[in-house]
Amino acid sequence: MTTPELAPRGLFGGVIAVWIAGGLTAIAIGVFVPLEWRAAWLTIGLGACLLLAFVVQLTAGRSKGFIDRVAGSVLGALLVMGIISAGFGLAALFQG
Repeated sequence: MTTPELAPRGLFGGVIAVWIAGGLTAIAIGVFVPLEWRAAWLTIGLGACLLLAFVVQLTAGRSKGFIDRVAGSVLGALLVMGIISAGFGLAALFQG
């Protein structure tokens, strides 16, 4: 029988970490990938964020709210990557 944690650590930091990783991935894709390949690479980057979200939440070792934390991580990464890629798309539109 296990004893409950007296002061469980916050798990929201892992969600934010995946959002930051998604933002950095989107920026790297926007800078280094040619325009015609960005959509494909953003899909791959979002898949990597999904895997990262699973790894981060599994290392936390808490099962309560696991699906909610993974969903929040991936949804936030999707929104961050979408906003950054929209910025790169508008920049490409007005560039030339």
